[in-house]
Amino acid sequence: MPQQPTGRAPLLTVTADTLIAADLGPRRRNRPPGPYRRLFTRPGTRAFTLANLIARLPMGMFSVSAVVMIAGTRSSYALAGAVTATGLAATALVAPWTARLVDRYGQARVAVPATLFAALGSLALLLCVRHDAPAWTLFAAYAATATTPNTGGMSRARWAHLLDGDAGSLHTANSFEQAADELCFMLGPVLAAFLCGTFFPEAGTLVGVVLLVTGVLAFAAQRSTEPPPRGRTALAAAPAPLRAPGTRPLLAVCLAMGAVFGSTEVVTLAFADATGHRTAAGAVLALQAAGSCAAGLLYGRLRLTGRPEDRYPWCIAAMTALLTLPLLAATLTGSLALLAPALLIAGMATAPTMITNMTLIQQRTPEGRLNEGMTLAVTALLGGIAGGSAVGGWVVEHLTATAGYGVPITAAAAALLIALAATPLGARG
Repeated sequence: MPQQPTGRAPLLTVTADTLIAADLGPRRRNRPPGPYRRLFTRPGTRAFTLANLIARLPMGMFSVSAVVMIAGTRSSYALAGAVTATGLAATALVAPWTARLVDRYGQARVAVPATLFAALGSLALLLCVRHDAPAWTLFAAYAATATTPNTGGMSRARWAHLLDGDAGSLHTANSFEQAADELCFMLGPVLAAFLCGTFFPEAGTLVGVVLLVTGVLAFAAQRSTEPPPRGRTALAAAPAPLRAPGTRPLLAVCLAMGAVFGSTEVVTLAFADATGHRTAAGAVLALQAAGSCAAGLLYGRLRLTGRPEDRYPWCIAAMTALLTLPLLAATLTGSLALLAPALLIAGMATAPTMITNMTLIQQRTPEGRLNEGMTLAVTALLGGIAGGSAVGGWVVEHLTATAGYGVPITAAAAALLIALAATPLGARG
């Protein structure tokens, strides 16, 4: 008679003169967990990451929401652009100071009041637009949002604190964070445009404020993973990140990288408009971000050997080479349908470059000032985006939208020259 299985015991039966054993127990693969799964098995990492993603999504919403809201009610894109540029300039000045306070007193103690003040600025802008206040009030209100803390930098600082000494896991964490940045800046404008167009012009700003405050409050509540504050004395003993050896060339590359992003966005919008597909521009730009997001996640799974200093110029060189694809697609075909995959492929070199850049900034930033160092990098990116947008717009207006794709190539080539000049000849891999 056959034996009934009990627990994980095999089923035994006899056929003629043959004994048959069948194991009906569940099959379990002994494959080791992947790098991302290992990363999030650490206590508290999932909670602070989810909260940070909620807080980070509005970063891609506020600028688009402000432009739609102001241009829709005041009928002036020039005013909308000037207001957002003022907010960008104010952020470049205030953000490093806010980050220094975060390093000194702790993330929760500084990020929450800074976020609430920035939220009041956004709500003030909404009310000023809604009630037709004088134009100068729009500038003042949007400048007040500059206290918004660098949520991505705070998340990277937590990973650096938790993974101290584990270079492989930190590489995976930095890759995830870069992919998260790309995802938020890909989904943010789409969500903002949908809210403002479907409901009312102020809807994007209002939802962005709710998400930002909710996310930062939830992030700050995760105290177990928060890096300890350094205090005034410890920070005074450490040199400023801007004076740390090797940091300035990295920030100069960030400036050039920002010019790549800003010019590509403006030129693509102009190219789509020139070809009669203006409404498709957002989807085309989202493809570029999607390519960077996917490449960042794949890059994080690689077990890299060697120093990041040796990979850095190669990453920038690959980005420079791939940026020729949009120029070729626009020049040879003039088709937005062919430009879209070219941007998708070109975006795949962006994430590895930014991941390596952030890794080097983490290594070279003095201990206890990581938030400040990361925020300086973001500030340089924002400055580059503003400059790249201006140059790209000038080329489009005075030449053609197709010629505008030469601007991001030039900016990437400048980044490559800076990286090569900053790396001693004997230290290159």
